This record gives sequence, structure tokens and C-alpha cells, in this order.
Amino acid sequence: MSQGPRVLRPQRDQLRWDLVDLDSQLPPEHRARLMWSFVAGLELEALYARIRARDATAGRPASDPAVLLAVWLYATVEGIGAARAIDRLCPHHAAYRWLCGGVPVNHDLLASFRRESGAELDRLLTQSLTGLIAEGLLTLDEVMIDGTKVQARAGRGSLAKTDRLTRIAVQVGKHVAQLRHELEADPLGPQRRRRQRALRAAEEQEMRLRRARATLGQREDEQRERERSHAKAEAAKAAPAVSTSDPEVRSMKMADGATRPAWNVQVATANGFVVTIEPTDRRNDSGLATDLVAQIERRCGAPPSRLLADATAMTQDEIVSLAEHCPGLTIYAPVPAERDDVTAETRRKRLWQRAREPAALRDWRQRMASAAGQMVYRRRKLTEHVHARMKNRGFARMPVHGRAKVRVVCLLHALAHNLMHAHWMRAAVAAAP
Repeated sequence: MSQGPRVLRPQRDQLRWDLVDLDSQLPPEHRARLMWSFVAGLELEALYARIRARDATAGRPASDPAVLLAVWLYATVEGIGAARAIDRLCPHHAAYRWLCGGVPVNHDLLASFRRESGAELDRLLTQSLTGLIAEGLLTLDEVMIDGTKVQARAGRGSLAKTDRLTRIAVQVGKHVAQLRHELEADPLGPQRRRRQRALRAAEEQEMRLRRARATLGQREDEQRERERSHAKAEAAKAAPAVSTSDPEVRSMKMADGATRPAWNVQVATANGFVVTIEPTDRRNDSGLATDLVAQIERRCGAPPSRLLADATAMTQDEIVSLAEHCPGLTIYAPVPAERDDVTAETRRKRLWQRAREPAALRDWRQRMASAAGQMVYRRRKLTEHVHARMKNRGFARMPVHGRAKVRVVCLLHALAHNLMHAHWMRAAVAAAP
């Protein structure tokens, strides 16, 4: 007589008590421990000052802001940028459970913390850079600046020109009026809360459309201004369009050749660290170097000694301006190529202009014509490594709308990248013979 196999079958209706030691769930070298160690060493008084629950005041205790920050940094390193995705992981994933340590966390709390912490994250980036300089891991001997296109959350389908924007605004206005009428007609009905939520959402959409129409008017004015000096080039372009879901974003040409709503994020790096980061709606990098240098000086206490920039990121006016404000700064940027098939009169004018150029421009041309200058400039491509590492962690697309929220995401990525790069550098130093 054959006998069946003897197995242990699940008993899911059986009550049981489990003893869980969270600290034993993670190995000593786990990166979640690194995040917590980093956050524990920061000055977070500004985050605690926002908490309204006090010893002498009634109310539930708030979740520790240090926990929320550590969770966001760990999620950023893991390539997760959605608050709801983190919320789903916190009860089950060992690393998130360890970071939370029993502190209640949900997607609303995570989203509001990220939304409201822009100024504090900016200060924490400055604080962490100061620590890296004091430790000797970061110097300002050589800083590279470059912009990278990051796809916006808004899709191409949200782009609208004047006619479509007007039609959408009329439809949304009618919808808002209908919802208000329904609430006034039955203010205590069973559908009151659902109608109130629908009305708030419709009013927010109506507000975005107002901003979109104002932004579209500004971009039409910009196009008319450009037509005065570049009539043929502007005539070949399509009429301006604006996103109805994120009016601040622009449509840009990406690295793969496609055109999508995107942000041009300006990143300054040194020794593999991000020393400043700023999202813009500019399609090119021209004219943005001066502001980046000012940010570097504000964060690190001094301007860089050498600045490496792409040809499109450094204008001649900026070279002169930076030489006046930062005498110790040496700029390395390619000299734009000039046409050879020109008339003798054009050559004469060029020579006349060169003879009257400021000394900063003459020094720059001479420097970039030398082999030593070209050797220094080749190191600018190292900044692309930083861009690639951040994009591998989810920086390729923004999970939020609006420049203010996008800037917070950029700061989180800068903090997370610097933390991991510093950990790698310390490990390399420790392993060196």
C-alpha cells in the first residue's frame, strides 16, 4: 500500500506570537545603517521646530523627522521616488522596517515631508559639503559644471497651444460650476464628501490652467522678441505650447533625439561629489554659469580655483564677469570655432575686436590654445559619471510636478549620491596599503 508524502502545510488561521529583533535583520555593512548613521550626525533642529506636538500641548506625537529623512535617502539610493511605493515597502521590507523602527510612516506623511523640506535639504547639502571639505575628501581645486536633461512627470499629451488651452479651460470652468451647484443644492447629502473632493480637484486643475495661460503668454512674448533678431529660425518653429499638468516645464530635445517635457538640471561636481544642483526650464546652458559659481561660493565658502564648462555653458560675457568677481578663478571652456571662408574685411574686424578684448578673454583664448589647457579640459567629461550614477538611481525622470518640488528631488539625489560616494572613498582609503 503506497503512502502519501509527509509535508508541513500552512496554517494561516493559527494565532501566533513572533519575536522579531529588527537589528538582527540587517548585516552590519548594510547601506540602510549608513543612511541612519549619516542622518544621526546632522543638525535637524529646523525639522523638529515644525512639529506642533509639544510636552505641554495635547496631541499625538509626531513621527521622527530623522526617520523620514533616512527613509527618503535610502529610497533615493534604491531608485524609488514615489511615496506610495515606499509606503508599501515599509511594513514588509527588512531595510525599511529597520529604518522606521516602529515609527508610523505612510505615503501622506512622506509626501508632505518631501514637499515642505526644500529649504532644510538645501541647508543640509551645504552642511554635508562643509564636513567633506573638513575631512579632506572634497576640494574646490577643480569644479565641472554641466546640464543634464531630466524627463518631467508631465507627458507630451499634456502640451497645449492657445486654442486647445482655451477649450480645456472652458470645459473645466463648466465642471467647477456644476460641482458647486450640486453642493449648494444638497449640502448635507450622502455624496457631500465625494463632491467636495471632486470640487477641490477641479479647482486645482482650474488654477493650473490659469498658470498655464499666463506662462503661454510669456512664451509667446519671448518668441516675438527672438523673431526680431532670428526671423528665419523662429519662423520654422511651431507655435509655443505649455503643459496643462505642469505649466513650468518646457518641451526639450532629449539625448535620444526625442522631444519631451523635461527639466535642464544644472549640476556642479568636484572630486565626484555634487557641490550644487539647480533645475531650470532653459533648453540650453548658456548664461547659467555665474549663478552656479555663486551657489558654490555660498555653500562651500569660496569659489573654485578652476572651472571646467562646456562651450554652450560659458559665454564670453560670463568669462569677463567671473574674472572681475572671482580673480582667482581660471576658466577652461572651448573657444567657439570661426568660419574660414570669410572676406578680408571680416578678418580685419575680427583682428580689431581681438585687440580690444578684455584681458580675461585674451588669457582664456591663449589658455585653451595650449596643450596644457586642452589636457585640463579633457577632465570635464568626468562629470558625466556623476550624472549616470544618479540616473541609475531614478534621476532619469522626475516623480513630481513643479519646479519647487523638482528641486527637492534634486537635493535628495545630491545628498544620497554624496553619501554613497564618500562611503566608497573612505573604504578605498582604508583598503589602500
